[in-house]
Amino acid sequence: MSSVLELALGIMTALGGSVDISQLVFAIGAGAKFEYLLLWVVVLGTIGIALYSEMSGRISAVLKEPTFEIVRTRLGWGPAFGILVASNIVNVLTCAAELGGVAVILQMLVPTNYRLMLLAGTTLLLVTVFVLRFKWIERVFGLMGLGLIVYAVAAVSLEPDWSEVARGLLPQLPASAMPGTSVYFYYVVGLFSSMVMPYQVHFYSSGGIEDDWTPKDLPINKVTAGVGYLLGGVLTMALIVVGGALYLPQGLDPQRLSSTIFGASVPLGRVGFVLALIGIFFAVGGAAVETALATGYNFAQFFRFPWGKRLKPGEVPLFTLCWMGAFVLSLAIASSGANPVEIVEYSVVFAVVVLPLTYYPILRLADDKNMMGKHVNSPVIRVLGWVYLGLICVAAAAAVPLMIITHMGQG
Repeated sequence: MSSVLELALGIMTALGGSVDISQLVFAIGAGAKFEYLLLWVVVLGTIGIALYSEMSGRISAVLKEPTFEIVRTRLGWGPAFGILVASNIVNVLTCAAELGGVAVILQMLVPTNYRLMLLAGTTLLLVTVFVLRFKWIERVFGLMGLGLIVYAVAAVSLEPDWSEVARGLLPQLPASAMPGTSVYFYYVVGLFSSMVMPYQVHFYSSGGIEDDWTPKDLPINKVTAGVGYLLGGVLTMALIVVGGALYLPQGLDPQRLSSTIFGASVPLGRVGFVLALIGIFFAVGGAAVETALATGYNFAQFFRFPWGKRLKPGEVPLFTLCWMGAFVLSLAIASSGANPVEIVEYSVVFAVVVLPLTYYPILRLADDKNMMGKHVNSPVIRVLGWVYLGLICVAAAAAVPLMIITHMGQG
């Protein structure tokens, strides 16, 4: 019974923690601009993140090797250090956007100075991470983030044309009345990248070690990664449907997180507003925590210092200093006054540039029979892994040019 409960909690926390501000921004925006035409990208991204998370979790359970130890071992010190710097720049940018989102939510509850709410939100998250152990961090933010399910209810309540929704599951170019092809592909890359952000794999693999996974836990790893991210993908699809059914007909382009909240309140009223507020606060706050912790994990793992929330802060000083420093740097960026939506667009675009060198070592190690033994990738997983690595490389090559050409999706 305890195993069933652990599995259920794992799936729910994966679901509640699978959507962050980048998906909220790109999914709602994709629906507002292209109706349901980008639903196929969600399918692609969901399979990709589930695939690589399962591989990284399996490596953690079998070898007790987290992602950045793998990167350093497989690529060498110099290239791995470059990836470390690039990944943590992306982490800090993403964390800054998430902290900005937390401040926006708090400001909607207590109308006062934005920077004051930013400081209050960051302090609250920092203290929470300092006090709670890893398992409770996962559960608090993951389970409370389940409030985002309100968007699935809102999507159904808006009564979209379900035949058009189904058509969106197959790739097709935009209609003439929609923004141009370059903007379309900018959203393809942005939405795909938002679903396979590197911090998610860093956090997931380190979490497997935090939770003391062994080969006996591989079924839990497989179901958590598969079912949790699948349900998260459905939730992201619901955001696109809300964008397409609510914002597109009115010609609105939601450029602020507060606009996203009203996507649930229009069809569902006050209840929808409250649940969206709660769900977004914990989903965005949880993502801020994950990116800050991922920064600490990355540095400590690369330099092979002790790390982990399972240990007291004084026992892992470098790790503690790094994740706290990530919060402080992110707070400084968010305090600059930049729109959190703009920050997240930069972080998503630059994240996809880093992705190939993050995912390649994971795939190579999971494919290595000498290291993984009977837990090596199956032929199907191996083929899918290389296919997705190719797609990630294409997205990485296209990301920056598309950002420049489209002025960050504005045409």
